Amino acid sequence: MDRTYDVTLPASTRWLSDPDAQAVCDAVTDGGHAIYFVGGCVRNALLGVADSDVDMSTNALPERVMALAARAGLKAVPTGVEHGTVTVVSGGKGFEVTTFRRDVETDGRRAVVAFSDSILDDALRRDFTMNALYADAQGRVIDPLEGLVDLRARRVRFIEDAAQRIREDYLRTLRYFRFCAWYADPVEGFDPEALAAIAAHTDGLESLSAERIGAELTKLLTASDPAPAVAAMRQTGVLGVIL
Repeated sequence: MDRTYDVTLPASTRWLSDPDAQAVCDAVTDGGHAIYFVGGCVRNALLGVADSDVDMSTNALPERVMALAARAGLKAVPTGVEHGTVTVVSGGKGFEVTTFRRDVETDGRRAVVAFSDSILDDALRRDFTMNALYADAQGRVIDPLEGLVDLRARRVRFIEDAAQRIREDYLRTLRYFRFCAWYADPVEGFDPEALAAIAAHTDGLESLSAERIGAELTKLLTASDPAPAVAAMRQTGVLGVIL
């Protein structure tokens, strides 16, 4: 199901031509493994908007990533190794490299994960299709879940079952409205399936900390026109719960 399109990231993509980022990719690929840029940095590069954090995903296990980084003369820090994340420091910059993984168990806030060698497993555990886009070190886009179609349509869509994605992490409700405020086509409006799932699971928002809620709201309110998203939050009952 891995779909590689004849699409490459713009040559102007800053982090794609960053020699420090490329050094991290080289360290992993020289060890016989695959590594991809993933998520927000790929999404934003395709949209031509400001850079997001540069994250990477690989089929190499965390211990292997650390060993390969050391072999290449790079520093590796096990910042979240139990979840598969190693921060590789290259040129004084930290790049988060996370092993492909799948969720084994979730409680609405945290997940127990198992490592995988499948990019599809890794894509399926993400929140929205536009965030399940990958790019190799040459900028070629890999799209396991047809997120490119949604991105081009400016459509924020949960991966597979919206209710299941929300139950895995209730913060995704707030992320949905934030992403709609920033990236969605205002003419198309909101996905009815997403709004129905959100309205049915507002009780889960009570498990979120004030800090996590505040951080999401701050990001949402800095969009150029957050009013439609805030109105949808009120309509679904979300605003009443979090306030």
